[in-house]
Amino acid sequence: MPRKKAADRVGPVKTRSRGGCKECRASRVRCDTQKPVCTRCRERGLVCSTQLVLKWESEFVSRGLAFGRAGIWSKSGSQSKSSASASFTHDDQEWCDVPIVESWGFVNSGVSTFEQPGQVNVACDELNAVVVRDKGRKRLKSKSNWPAPVDLSTYGPILQQLMRPAAALPLFPHVTKSNQGRLFEYYLQQVCPRTTASSKLSSPFASIILPFCLSASPILFTAIQALGACHWSRFDPTYGVIGLHFKSQALKGLRHRLAMEGSLNCSTDPEVLAIMMMLCLYEIVDNCDERWTIHLKGAKDLIRLRRQQLSIGKSCNLQDPVSAFAELFFAFQDVMGRTACGEEVIFGNDYWEENERSIDLWMGCSPELVSILSSITELSRTRRQLASDSARAAFSLRAASLGHKLENLVQEIGDDEDQLLGSAAELKRLAAVLYLHCALYGASPATPLVVGYVRRILRLVSHLLDSGSLVSMTWPVFVAAVELDPLHDEVWSDDETVVYGRPLVLRALAAMAESSVSNVARTRAVIVKVWQARDSDMVKGPPVDGLDHTTNCNDWEWYVAPISTAMSLA
Repeated sequence: MPRKKAADRVGPVKTRSRGGCKECRASRVRCDTQKPVCTRCRERGLVCSTQLVLKWESEFVSRGLAFGRAGIWSKSGSQSKSSASASFTHDDQEWCDVPIVESWGFVNSGVSTFEQPGQVNVACDELNAVVVRDKGRKRLKSKSNWPAPVDLSTYGPILQQLMRPAAALPLFPHVTKSNQGRLFEYYLQQVCPRTTASSKLSSPFASIILPFCLSASPILFTAIQALGACHWSRFDPTYGVIGLHFKSQALKGLRHRLAMEGSLNCSTDPEVLAIMMMLCLYEIVDNCDERWTIHLKGAKDLIRLRRQQLSIGKSCNLQDPVSAFAELFFAFQDVMGRTACGEEVIFGNDYWEENERSIDLWMGCSPELVSILSSITELSRTRRQLASDSARAAFSLRAASLGHKLENLVQEIGDDEDQLLGSAAELKRLAAVLYLHCALYGASPATPLVVGYVRRILRLVSHLLDSGSLVSMTWPVFVAAVELDPLHDEVWSDDETVVYGRPLVLRALAAMAESSVSNVARTRAVIVKVWQARDSDMVKGPPVDGLDHTTNCNDWEWYVAPISTAMSLA
């Protein structure tokens, strides 16, 4: 019987549905696309599922096939596949520029992002995103004079002391005498330069700590080797076990001294604070969790006892450079870390000279700037407790005074030619102004002042990245990153090149991971968490009332503080 023509057919033409289930497609039967189960699968007891197939135009073109409805089609079928493929010539194709995609450029969201919005988990992929584990390639490549070279001959007696015969370690065969010397040399040549932005002067971790090692006990040597192995494990994971072994040995020796000699006697010995400083830095480099704050609080108790001894004049050896540097180390770590979470400061303003504007090599800024930051954090804690007009007026006057100090602060450089150290100090000052307006005035990423300071900070960060100086950038990059406006990520454009904020931040973090002793993986995880929260709230609406800052959380307290506990941003 001849087939009916299209004009003689009655009723709608039955065609295969576009959204048919997998079972109906396999049986070549039209699916009625009922949800959640189509009629045929329900009657036959089959599993009804829709299969999603991704088709790529480039693959169809390479096979000489038309892609979707873009090809040439006719009922007569006169157009062959060869003619269809001929219509796609190389000259007719327009290719878009594909940007270079680095491993650190992926910001992924998982189920935990939505199930646990208040928790930050520094997964292994966060570390791999910022640290290139390549044992053979050289690091710290730079055209500038940074880092300052270290003269190994100055510390020759210390290296000789390290190479003394040591007891065998059968449980850890990798820890040999030569390996101990390599760890100490790694600390000297790789860890110490990563602790200062100066291109002229050596880090205090080398110029102050290492000469003291000549008269120190083996416990300090062990703590230094533990830190060196822990940092080396970033690039070679086999050193992780070695660092853990040295850490346990140093902790055992420190506990024995505290138990046998007591806290009062240990507070007068600079070696104890030096050991605690190395162990604290070990925990920061390793995981940067609450464990590093244990050393911070323990050091605070010893420093308090030390100051009491100094006030009553019972000791003549309390002004040594090692104890003074360790005190500065712990106080600076505390102040910078608590700017993020807004918790009570342990080391208050009595540890800083308000009129000292000389830039410190370790801090990368002046003590006066740190004093202002400590005051901002303390003042921000009282903002939501203002109950009277007089208290609010006093708050406003204090905030205005701190802002005026920051705007007029001139940080002095010992060597006028050390421009990298000066740039790092200015970067911290700009970030301090931005932090003040966010913490005290409730500014948000959309505030014009915030937008301007974020651009100034990131432009200076880009300049320092190009120059190769990557130390003392953790806190400024963090402050600018968490205050990026998700709706306007373009920060500037030069010569037809558009620079976006988030890719620049990720590039800076990737470079800092190899060129600093900060835990960049933890910092990156918190920044990404803030970005994800801001992106999510773009759909739900802003959770913060930006006008009423006396009763509600401001932008910093809502997005940054809850997930920034125990961060090290020094």
